[in-house]
Amino acid sequence: MAQEMAGMGFSHIELSHGIRITLVPGILRAFEEGVIKVSSTHNFCPLPTGVVHAAPNLFEPSSQDKREIEQWVRHTKRSIDFAGQVKSPILVCHLGSVRFFWMNPARKVRAFEQKHPDAKIPEDPEYQALLTKSMAKMRKRMGPYWAQVHESLSQVYAHAALKGVRLGFENREKFEELPIDEDYDSFLAGLPPTAPVGYWHDTGHADIKESMGLLDHRKHLEKLAPRLIGFHLHDVSAQGQDHQAIGSGHIDFKMVSSFWRPEHTLVLEFSPRIPAADVLASKQRIEALVAAR
Repeated sequence: MAQEMAGMGFSHIELSHGIRITLVPGILRAFEEGVIKVSSTHNFCPLPTGVVHAAPNLFEPSSQDKREIEQWVRHTKRSIDFAGQVKSPILVCHLGSVRFFWMNPARKVRAFEQKHPDAKIPEDPEYQALLTKSMAKMRKRMGPYWAQVHESLSQVYAHAALKGVRLGFENREKFEELPIDEDYDSFLAGLPPTAPVGYWHDTGHADIKESMGLLDHRKHLEKLAPRLIGFHLHDVSAQGQDHQAIGSGHIDFKMVSSFWRPEHTLVLEFSPRIPAADVLASKQRIEALVAAR
């Protein structure tokens, strides 16, 4: 796996949340032999024993179940240890979600387009009213979940600092996931000044949220620019499918590239179904944008 990516001209790779424990010996060998360097890892990496599929939300730091929190802390610290072992400076993390027993407002938001195929989303007035009502329900319920996120994170900051690993908090694509996008800046500003953290921007997730009327992609980046540490770069098709090759969808990567800085980590994050030729073409497009910067 590492040799294939090195053969495509990549000097660094991200080890993501699909790395099974059985892949670790080969990855460590490739790392030790200098086949590849690691730019970033993604919680949970490696996956817990027995888990054989990508599972970034296997345990959530927002959970109201004490046992799940214990597992999140345990496996996040384990992922930090692994990141330190492969000299990855960043561990990308998800921050959980708000759970609803019934009447989940996210379902109504997702179902609106199916029920109103002729509606122009997100401008449609009826949709906007639904969005406002749904967000109010989200905020009303999120209190204990958001408090638990802060408590869970407080248990791993010192360990991350000890290992020299920064936690990159990634923006998410689902309505009920945390944090709410407009809260990201105040959330990061309110963390302890010694916390080894930063904002990790996913272009596809931001585009999906923009299509839902939940953020303005450019304005969101402008607001979070001082806290940016890295990017997941992938396009979104006209049908709303993300993790597509750069240039195959509608994301304005020239706009996105205006926020790149030399210290940022840029990761191409594609569906495994993307052909190698499209990966290489995407790499060239990103390199051209970097050169233009």
